[in-house]
Amino acid sequence: MTDTIQAIARSLSADVQTLGVISHNVANMNTPAYRAVRSVPAFDDGSELHTSLELRDGGVKQTDNKLDLALHGPGFFVIQRDGKTMLTRAGAFRLDGDGQLVTERGDRVLGDAGPLTLSTGNVRVDAHGEIWDGIQSLGQLQIVDVGDPSALRPAGEGAYLYDGLPAQWTGSVAQGAIEQANVDPADETIRLMETTRHAESVQRAISIYDKAMDTGINHLGDN
Repeated sequence: MTDTIQAIARSLSADVQTLGVISHNVANMNTPAYRAVRSVPAFDDGSELHTSLELRDGGVKQTDNKLDLALHGPGFFVIQRDGKTMLTRAGAFRLDGDGQLVTERGDRVLGDAGPLTLSTGNVRVDAHGEIWDGIQSLGQLQIVDVGDPSALRPAGEGAYLYDGLPAQWTGSVAQGAIEQANVDPADETIRLMETTRHAESVQRAISIYDKAMDTGINHLGDN
């Protein structure tokens, strides 16, 4: 395969990957706290794209459920799933049968001293993530920021694995609210149009190159 064909093939493959990313974002527009994914060029062999997460805040929906929590600003709740520590922005929490604070999936929500156990769901959570029953503190939510966003890896159902160093959290907590996906429909529509047009241009380039090669081969030996 010639260098020209390889370059065209890589470009078309990148467009297909980008369209897949856009499709995934659109499909999760109504998923609470979903982080939009962006495709970025790989600067190694150029054979594929890398993906990164868009970390800007999503909109906030009021629920008035005292265990529904939303984060303002950068940061993640720390949870435990199957013995692994993970991060999430999805703060639709509840109490399980043992009184432990868990996610909708049942992952344990961690505080500074480990899993949080509450005697009641009728609590107050302040902007710093401390949980109160009247004047009694029941624990402090463990909330962290990430020092290296590129080290975040989706683990499914709103959770992320993180291999980098944590950073100091400087955001705030809103009680009785859930963060929405941070997918911008207008932005995704523009990206879809741009990528589709680029893919069409690449297809035309393939057709033109094929015709040029065919013409050249058919005229070999004419002179």
